[in-house]
Amino acid sequence: MSRYFESAVDIAEGVNAGEYDPVEIVERFVDRIEERNDVTNAYVNVLADDARERAREVRKRVEDGEDLPLAGVPLAMKDLSETKAGVPNTKGLKPLENNVAEETSITIRRLEAAGAVVVGTTNTPELGHTVRTDNMLQGPTGTPFDPERNAGGSSGGSAAALADGLCALATGSDVGGSLRNPASCCGVVSVKPSHGLVPRGNRTNGYRGHTPVGVLGPMARDVESLATMLDVIAGQDRIDPFSVPTPDDYRGAVETAPDASELSIAYSPDLDIFAVDPRVEEAIESTLSDLESAGGTVEEVSLETPSKGDLTHAYSVAVTTFFATSVAEIDESLGMDLLGDHADEVPVELQTLVSMGESNDISEYTTVDFPRTDLYHAVEDTLAEYDALVCPTLATPPLTHDEPMPTEIGGESTSGMPTDWTMAWPFNMTGHPVVNVPADTTEGLPIGMQVVGKPYSEARLLGVAAALEETSPWSYPGA
Repeated sequence: MSRYFESAVDIAEGVNAGEYDPVEIVERFVDRIEERNDVTNAYVNVLADDARERAREVRKRVEDGEDLPLAGVPLAMKDLSETKAGVPNTKGLKPLENNVAEETSITIRRLEAAGAVVVGTTNTPELGHTVRTDNMLQGPTGTPFDPERNAGGSSGGSAAALADGLCALATGSDVGGSLRNPASCCGVVSVKPSHGLVPRGNRTNGYRGHTPVGVLGPMARDVESLATMLDVIAGQDRIDPFSVPTPDDYRGAVETAPDASELSIAYSPDLDIFAVDPRVEEAIESTLSDLESAGGTVEEVSLETPSKGDLTHAYSVAVTTFFATSVAEIDESLGMDLLGDHADEVPVELQTLVSMGESNDISEYTTVDFPRTDLYHAVEDTLAEYDALVCPTLATPPLTHDEPMPTEIGGESTSGMPTDWTMAWPFNMTGHPVVNVPADTTEGLPIGMQVVGKPYSEARLLGVAAALEETSPWSYPGA
């Protein structure tokens, strides 16, 4: 395997053992980014000098006897919610082209304390508002499997950087699949954690998650590295009033993961909601067949879900309110009128989402939680009898940069909306944790599947993901 695709766990172990020099690792990855970033457009900023300085600090800490779980691991930081003091933070917005973060966010503080080295910030659509990574400031990001196809949104830069060997770990966030959509398009693993597990509050609006849909989470190329990163960033912090204590040892759960023969999986090809491309179903069923061949049990199930119309309306109210609040936070914290003074530099689609959110009635905002609750119980009732629920992440293979949302999937007519294409958003509504795992490929393109578990069951889910990794290993172009 190419040295650029070495796991985060192996890199950290090599640095802690004195076998690797973190400064040399940084130089290697900075060179790789400079050589290849124009292929996918994954990075917005490369922090070469800062990364070298941080790597020297890591080397000194290891020489002084510290054992760091992420010693010298090159980390990509999504240019949205996570920030690093002194580093540009555009959030994908052209009006914020010169905005520089004043504080380092809690997740980055924790990752750097564990020895990770931020090598750059990665591309995202404006405020992470859509399922493809593209913006007026930076342009589109492609998947390394086919750079003419989009890396997915909104953590597309992070996913592409991982899949092209431009980092070993990456941060992401997820309001409607933004950790899972890109992971599916780029063939990497990610966790959408349970609400509050990874603190995400800020000093402008600590209570933004009182009816939560959004989370922060880790991305990696292998399950053990993903679990190690979750160990570092999870856990209560006073800045987020909804954050919770870390309930588990996630890397330990992977190291002691159950054998495939012990697993019982519920499989839904469509969640009884979506139209799905047969190529997607075939790829996932091939992967599940490998698990069955290793002794695992897979049973196709039907969920008693509310109507798709009720659910998409509920999600629309929740997510438009989220983006209206996000713009209000920018205006409040930066002292600007984003959509008033800079409307010509903000996509019409985002402006529409904000306008819809501003018009939502408070009683509607709360009563759409009724179908949301019904969906929660439909998922819970299924999980009562299985280790996990598995379903596709996206209804089709990755789309090109300019391709419209499909109006027909698997022979069924659809509305051409993103909520028809991504199958991730229902679990933002319920709050269940989800691991995206690469399934088989189709026509050389990666297909992702969601592994869903009970709230705060991330340890068990990572064990299931590790079993799938063992029975159906995945790889990357150029690895």
